Amino acid sequence: MLFNSIHFLIFFPVITVVYFLIPAKKRYIWLLLASYYFYMCWNAKYALLLFFSTCVTYLSGWLMEYVQRRLAAHPVRAVKYKKWCVAGCFSLNLSILFLFKYFDFVVRNINVALEKCNLTLITPDFDVILPVGISFYIFQALSYTMDVYREEIKAEKNFLRYALFVSFFPQLVAGPIERSKNLLSQLREEHVFNFENMRAGLLIMLWGYFQKLVLADRIAIVVNQIYGHPRAYPGGYLLAASVLFAIQIYCDFSGYSMIAIGAAKVMGFRLMENFNCPYLARSVSGFWKRWHISLTSWFRDYLYIPLGGNRKGTLRKYINMMIVFMVSGLWHGAAWTYIVWGLLNGLFQVAGIVTRKFRDRIYAKIGLHTASIGHCCLRTIVTFIFIDITWIFFRAKSVGQACYIIKSILTVRNERIFFDGSLYTLGLNQKQFWMMLLAIGILFVGDILKECKVSVLEVIISQDLWCRWLVYICSAIFILVFGIWGAGYDAQAFVYFQF
Repeated sequence: MLFNSIHFLIFFPVITVVYFLIPAKKRYIWLLLASYYFYMCWNAKYALLLFFSTCVTYLSGWLMEYVQRRLAAHPVRAVKYKKWCVAGCFSLNLSILFLFKYFDFVVRNINVALEKCNLTLITPDFDVILPVGISFYIFQALSYTMDVYREEIKAEKNFLRYALFVSFFPQLVAGPIERSKNLLSQLREEHVFNFENMRAGLLIMLWGYFQKLVLADRIAIVVNQIYGHPRAYPGGYLLAASVLFAIQIYCDFSGYSMIAIGAAKVMGFRLMENFNCPYLARSVSGFWKRWHISLTSWFRDYLYIPLGGNRKGTLRKYINMMIVFMVSGLWHGAAWTYIVWGLLNGLFQVAGIVTRKFRDRIYAKIGLHTASIGHCCLRTIVTFIFIDITWIFFRAKSVGQACYIIKSILTVRNERIFFDGSLYTLGLNQKQFWMMLLAIGILFVGDILKECKVSVLEVIISQDLWCRWLVYICSAIFILVFGIWGAGYDAQAFVYFQF
């Protein structure tokens, strides 16, 4: 079920109304049923994978707490057995992830090597479809196992409540990847209907729908046209498409996160922020503190720190960073383009750290004020350029195609297309193209205001009744009129569903 579908616009109000009407002690069961129905709308049989992951991680938490209690007098043995529980839990869950997401990728690459050696190729007897959201819910479930192992939380005794933690429908298929310390504890609380929560949640959802329908899906028309035939659109076209894709994927993923956060807030739940004005970052490392925050913090807490973090010397720190970003690339997709994308992000961060002192000396010698508005803007632009280079690999169909696109952008000179109306022939007419630019402007004004600590949500809520409702109605009409609803009003899937 897609957030931008008629199905969801009926499903969500019904679920919310019933949630507040039934006894508080039974509400988590209602949400659990709703969450499994929500997931099964894509492919009912894959709910078994969700259930299996839930069972394995639940049992791992229970076993670790049992071991800790029985071997309290033998802490060394207890830690040993708990590590075996973690290893078994991770092995089972990551095996599922490998089978459905990476098996075909590994077989293809083995076949390439075998073909070069004139050996018999591997021909699997089965084919699998990637279950939607599998990377998200498995990582969320594994974080619970690690939190119990570290004794940061107690193991959840109520299996149904834990199952809801793994499957909570607003953030089930594309995040934010919640932590048990945040969401699981909220599932034990009694939530009463709160008008302020409902109003704020619906406004947050409205902003998410603006990002998805008005921006992401409109930009996708141009990006798909150019990236679908990159050799037919050289130089300036590819530059325009690459810049637009950076905005498209931001709006698409942030839009989903905002709808998820808003929907949860309507019911009284607080999900973590997943995006914080990422394209206003002044460094690549700063970008990754603002982009997909739930995943970045997951890798920091459960991979980077266990690898040693920055505690084992400078060289090891850089290696750990590269490992984390290579794994991040693989998490996003089973293709070399994603691996290169991850490695480039890691490389840019390492380069930024290595050259920091040198750059500071240069700034001091030329008397450059690093806190000036001009310098901050320049750093933001340079950061966006580096990030956009990595997005080319993320969007391209192959590493070779990505390299061709970068070469064409750098060597083919056809800047006239930005002024002669050529961009109006890429799926959007002139009015639609300028509507897209206007919406992008609104997006960045909103981010700049947020960066300046101005809450547009609070400003709207603080207005008089007539003014508030004017904003609500006009915003909804704007999205309905200018949103891209797909051919025959078919809802367009979110980009991150494929991960």
